[in-house]
Amino acid sequence: MSTALLILNAGSSSLKFAVYRPDAAGTPHAQVRGQVDAIGAGARLRVVDKRGRTDIAITACDHAQALACALDWLDAQQSGLDVHAAGHRIVHGGTNYRHPVRIDAAVLANLESLVPLSPLHQPQGLAGIHALARLRPGLPQVACFDTAFHHTLPPHAWRLALPREFEAHGIRRYGFHGLSYEYIAGVLPEYLGDAADGRVVVAHLGNGASLCALRARQSVETSMSFTPLDGLPMATRCGALDPGVLLHLLRAEGLTPAALDDLLHHRAGLFGVSGVSGDVRTLLASDNPQAAEALELFTYRTAQAVAAHAVALGGLDALVFTAGIGEHAAPVRAAICRQLSWLGLALDDAANARHGPRISAPASRVSAWVIPTDEESVIAGHTWALTRQA
Repeated sequence: MSTALLILNAGSSSLKFAVYRPDAAGTPHAQVRGQVDAIGAGARLRVVDKRGRTDIAITACDHAQALACALDWLDAQQSGLDVHAAGHRIVHGGTNYRHPVRIDAAVLANLESLVPLSPLHQPQGLAGIHALARLRPGLPQVACFDTAFHHTLPPHAWRLALPREFEAHGIRRYGFHGLSYEYIAGVLPEYLGDAADGRVVVAHLGNGASLCALRARQSVETSMSFTPLDGLPMATRCGALDPGVLLHLLRAEGLTPAALDDLLHHRAGLFGVSGVSGDVRTLLASDNPQAAEALELFTYRTAQAVAAHAVALGGLDALVFTAGIGEHAAPVRAAICRQLSWLGLALDDAANARHGPRISAPASRVSAWVIPTDEESVIAGHTWALTRQA
């Protein structure tokens, strides 16, 4: 039998999972990566392991059934698999959780209380915890938080310009994508050397998109705020928006809170502006002028936000692109970098077309990089550290 860690990342209609095995030094390495898509109707189990790829239709009406199918596949296909513990990506840890924690009844109750702060993300993460507790009673489970990495923000960065009484209700800037930023911060010395502890902005650009300003590889500013709606325009999320627009939509346009919630989360962003898609790949391939306008908005707002994060750092030494768009969309990276040339960033077009890792010219005062992220490895490392004696 070989000790293994099960890593889970639950989405609204999907469940990502991975199996890691620690080596002799205690460093976990991925053995299997998989995902259940379209939970509810037309679900499919897709897995990649050392033997190749699996893609099969399954019946999964909810996350519990999706997890059961994934575990059944692992039991049947991964001989000698001894799941020692499970680690979960949990989007919101509130003000209490600055580090990963072993999940018990008290922790679970606290996480349930945070659902109002992240109604579209928190329930899915908790669903994975509950489902696994039913399917594998007694299995140690660990929660790793996307908000935890940003607890190093100074008060002037996390405080909102509202009466202080609301801070007691948890109304403040939190920041998200912390597991991705934690991974990038950990590997920065491999790419930047001594400059890793300098003034670095990381652009996590994917279906959800945000920035993080790092000094000494700690978060000092980030673009997401109280919720993952704030900051950059995203695939279907609006990003930063004048609060007066929300009041107008409620008063003059007659939107209900539920309709406004749906608009801001599911019908805005690149999808809303383009009318074509929220997927950057589709927009880049489209000849619809509105698709080009959506991309122009996205790259402009991202470059603008990078400059704002440079203010928090007192300058900029390096810009790092990561996540789906950041790692694979060379035209998007090029458009952002060219708008930052005044900061001393000179793009190497050939290196950018090759996806890096360094995509700035040798003489560029600000270096630019493409570094793949790996949130699951961060979760696996924390899970093993908290449960290895269990």
